[in-house]
Amino acid sequence: MKVEQIYTGCLAHAAYYLESNGEAAIFDPLREVGPYIERAEQDNAKIKYVFETHFHADFVSGHLDLKKKTGAEIVFGPTAKPGYDALVAEDNQVFRVGDYKVKVLHTPGHTMESTTYLLIDENGKEHGIITGDTLFIGDVGRPDLAQHVVSELTEEKLANHLYDSLRNKIMPLSDDLIVYPNHGAGSACGKMMSKETTDTLGHQKEVNYALRADMTREEFIEELLTGLTPPPGYFPQNVLMNIQGYESLDTIMERGARPLSPEAFEAAANETGAIVLDVRNREDFKHGHIPRSIFIGLDGSFAPWAGALIKDVKQPILIIAPEGREEEVITRLSRVGFDNTLGYLEGSFDAWRKASKEYDTITSIDVATFKTNLEEEKDAKVFDVRKASEYNSEHMVGAVNTPLDYINDHVAEFPTDNMFYLHCFGGYRSVIAASILKSRGIHNVIEVAGGFKKIKESDLPLTDYVCPTTML
Repeated sequence: MKVEQIYTGCLAHAAYYLESNGEAAIFDPLREVGPYIERAEQDNAKIKYVFETHFHADFVSGHLDLKKKTGAEIVFGPTAKPGYDALVAEDNQVFRVGDYKVKVLHTPGHTMESTTYLLIDENGKEHGIITGDTLFIGDVGRPDLAQHVVSELTEEKLANHLYDSLRNKIMPLSDDLIVYPNHGAGSACGKMMSKETTDTLGHQKEVNYALRADMTREEFIEELLTGLTPPPGYFPQNVLMNIQGYESLDTIMERGARPLSPEAFEAAANETGAIVLDVRNREDFKHGHIPRSIFIGLDGSFAPWAGALIKDVKQPILIIAPEGREEEVITRLSRVGFDNTLGYLEGSFDAWRKASKEYDTITSIDVATFKTNLEEEKDAKVFDVRKASEYNSEHMVGAVNTPLDYINDHVAEFPTDNMFYLHCFGGYRSVIAASILKSRGIHNVIEVAGGFKKIKESDLPLTDYVCPTTML
């Protein structure tokens, strides 16, 4: 059976391409649809359907642009109520793609419209299931997202639905089916999914905690809900965009890909209230950046961090990017709903410096200097911006945990007079945190280069005891 996974690491996202006898279908596409269209053209195939497993929270789907550009029909599972023309399928309804069949299995739980698509080959053999966020490799979808859009859909209600969906729709299927999930490790849509992006259903029945045959409903709900962290703020905004519709990516690219001189860039920043987002290498940012600009490096988990730290997807944004990568930035921002990019600094930061414009830097020290400073400054404050789970596993004695995900809610808790130190694991998140603090007027911050990875290599005292001063 010709089914291909198209994986995007930044979002830990998997779309799927199905083709048979000149007809194709795309499942859960990303915002930029060109690669799917090009893939179908390679097979001289026409995209007949765009199947959506649910209204996604962690990215804006490309279904509307695919329909506009190819004439494909958009298909959602039962109970979906899209604000545009789409086919809402019935449970067990069958669609034909060439010689293949795609059977709808309504599997509510992650969301109420969540649907699994059963793939059946030309000989009538069941081949695999495209599960969306119902079933991951090693995990299942979190049931607490829908309540941020529809308050009465509590996590307990959805967890009950998910228990039934797994046991009544998924687990009775053949063990040799291939599981094709929507996400892999790194996605915030689950809490413990595997780095593997496919598996057999039979193996998942053996190793996935949520598929234990003897698991009671009560045990399932307790294990599923334990350890869930708050979802990123952009999730409900993306859900609404996927339900209601959005602008074409072509329009967004035309608006955002405007080169601006340093003077025009500065004027736009002052007149629009736009966030100045610097996506260059973190070392370049530390050595020079526009005052009050925010760093989120393009070569890290860029889009998810932008979504977590910029609270409103409608926020105007001005970009400072490595030359030649400006359109990549706009595209990746649009994947998580940030469509209001107003332009970019032509010539990148070098142009700003050559124009003799004011710039700022971040004070950064190596671990050896950090250790010496701590020996001299007995009351020095150290902030660890890693996730709570990382901190709980092991951290510096006396360090305060302030996860980067929630730093905007805790800015007032940082010192404003005495110098303090900031670190993450490797240096990416700490530079983001330092840039946010400096943008809020807190300049007495020192970043520890190399982060906890280098701290562990030193003889600084560590502990796995959870410090009572942990902020979150």
